[in-house]
Amino acid sequence: MSDTTDDTIDNSDDTIDNSDDTIDNPRSPAGEPTDHDRPAPRPDAPEAGAGAADSAGGVGGPGLGDRVARYVNYLVLVALVVLALVAGIQFYGAVSRTINQWVVYEYRSLVHGAFNLAVLLIAGAGISWQVRRVTS
Repeated sequence: MSDTTDDTIDNSDDTIDNSDDTIDNPRSPAGEPTDHDRPAPRPDAPEAGAGAADSAGGVGGPGLGDRVARYVNYLVLVALVVLALVAGIQFYGAVSRTINQWVVYEYRSLVHGAFNLAVLLIAGAGISWQVRRVTS
């Protein structure tokens, strides 16, 4: 029987120690790319998210078009709310007079309530839609 213990290779000292080469290895310990892995941005390239006026050499900082669009949306929301209030008051008065003239006394409160609920739901849906546009 031959002795194989003399022919075996001892690999216990051949382990690789990567703790010293963090400068040479730009990857994070989790293996994710770091800033060293990403290409440097070109100086003539427009920034991400820049508006059309910004990329065309317009005046202002990045996102000027986004800010203007947001302010226009707020202005539209305020105008719609004021318009809804004025028209709602006038319309309510006209419908109330019509209900009082054409509907029997016993059913007037029911018809007024149904009409108020319909106006409230329509106004709420329009305001909710515009608020979603403004906040997104």
